[in-house]
Amino acid sequence: MYTADELEQASRIVYSAMPPTPQYAWPLLKEATGCETWVKHENHTPTGAFKLRGGLVHMMMRKDRGELGGVITATRGNHGQSIPFAAARAGIRSTIVCPVGNSPEKNAAMRALGAELIETGHDFDAARETAMEIARERGLDFIPSFGKELVMGVTTYAHELFRAAGELDAVYVPIGMGSGIVGTIAARDMLGLRTRVIGVVAEGANAVALSFAAGTPVSTNTASTFADGMAVRVVNGEAFARIKKGADRIVTVSDEEIAEAVRLYFRCCHTIAEGAGAAPLAALMQERDRMRGQRVSVILSGGNIDMPKFAEVLEGRTPSP
Repeated sequence: MYTADELEQASRIVYSAMPPTPQYAWPLLKEATGCETWVKHENHTPTGAFKLRGGLVHMMMRKDRGELGGVITATRGNHGQSIPFAAARAGIRSTIVCPVGNSPEKNAAMRALGAELIETGHDFDAARETAMEIARERGLDFIPSFGKELVMGVTTYAHELFRAAGELDAVYVPIGMGSGIVGTIAARDMLGLRTRVIGVVAEGANAVALSFAAGTPVSTNTASTFADGMAVRVVNGEAFARIKKGADRIVTVSDEEIAEAVRLYFRCCHTIAEGAGAAPLAALMQERDRMRGQRVSVILSGGNIDMPKFAEVLEGRTPSP
């Protein structure tokens, strides 16, 4: 999907703004999962999520091309933090559209980064449609949540992981719009590894799992999960084509399993994971008999969970979507 020279350019952009994130094989997780479990800590970026990498690459390349007009995008929060963070560095104004009832803390973070925030629509896909309309009305450039430059940025986390941990038997990656898993597949292929890339979706937002089973993109009527980073009901066709070709399988996890994985992260690693960030660990726990004794990684894609929801999880409950 990208060349070695393009990866080098993307890496320079990313590392001008942040250092590589750590990957650790936690002993208590090994006891829980039955296998050597490497956690890629993307909750340690300056915005608390992996999406920042893609935003940095896209916005700096946009600046280099002389595309300095305003931009707009739709989000549930992490993509919507990456764009204004990077836009500010590039001297470009940003507008973010999120659904009504979105995470208050993610909304506050996006405003703090300098974005104009518009709340509209009942879910991400409705907000995305509105963002495209606003782009036409205001003459803004719409930035989709999946694209080559975004993937080039986020794939740097997979290169860091594979170089530090060596060849792994498998890596579990959460799926929203698909940049994370597509970037992981691309890194695996570029490095010539045999690591199986396993996608993870939420039970209440399982469009990608249905698509993988059908062999063609399938949309759903709803996307209901407290793991808002995976709450997508319309599958991106380009991303799906690469997932279909490069992923080993898709695992579906319940919100209850995700909540238990959030608790497991806090108990074993003293680290905070949002729903989407905990989903890969939930999938590994679901498949622990199958994966016993192997070398596995889970992508902790973000830690931006609202405090009330985190408190619910720590009390043993599962937050509502």
